[in-house]
Amino acid sequence: MLYFNDNVYIVGLTGMSGAGKSTAARVFAAEGIAVIDCDRVARTVVEKGRPALRDIAAEFSENVLTHGGELDRKKLGGIVFTDRERLDKLNTLIYPYITYEIILEIRALAEHGARLIVLDAPTLFESGADRLCDTVMSVVGDTAYCGERIMKRDGLTREQAEQRLSSQHGEDFYRERSEFCIENNGAEAELAARVSEIARIVAGRTGEGFEETK
Repeated sequence: MLYFNDNVYIVGLTGMSGAGKSTAARVFAAEGIAVIDCDRVARTVVEKGRPALRDIAAEFSENVLTHGGELDRKKLGGIVFTDRERLDKLNTLIYPYITYEIILEIRALAEHGARLIVLDAPTLFESGADRLCDTVMSVVGDTAYCGERIMKRDGLTREQAEQRLSSQHGEDFYRERSEFCIENNGAEAELAARVSEIARIVAGRTGEGFEETK
C-alpha cells in the first residue's frame, strides 16, 4: 500500500454489483469504523468548476454539460456506455482525481485519530485504489441473486440487469484478489455477522483492539 501512517490500516471493500457491498459498508459503519464512500468522492470530483469536469468537457465536448455548467450524466452515459474505448478514456481521466481525494480523506481521518478505515469502492481494482489498501474484502453472490437485487434496487428489467452483470467482473476475479471474500445469497443476518467478524480481525491488526475503533 502507499504509506500513510504506521497506525492506520486500510481495508478495501468491493464486490459484484447487487451482492450486498453497501450492506457490508453499513455494518462497518455501525461498528464505529470510518468508511469512505468512493462513489460519493467520484461525484464530488466532477462537480461544477472542478478540474476533472473541465477535462471531461475538453475530451467529450461541451455537449456533456448542462446550460448551468454541470455534468449531464445522462448525455455522458449515452456516450461511454455504448463505447468501451470511450469509457476507458473517461476512467483514465477521472480516476487520478478520485484517488487524490481519497488520499486526502484518509489523511484527514488519520489526523483525527482513525486507525481503521474502509474504502467502499465498487471500482477498487479498476481505479488502482487497491494500492492504498492493506487488505481487500469483497462481497460476491450468484448472478441470479445479484440480478434480482439490481432489478429491485435500480428499477431495471431482467435484461438490463443481466447486461450490467455481464459487463462486470465475475466471482472468481474477486476471490483471486481478496483476502476476505463473502458469498452472500440472501441471508442479510449472515452477511452482517461475517462482516462483524472480519471487522474484529482487521481491527486487531491496528494493535489497539476492536473496541478502540469505536
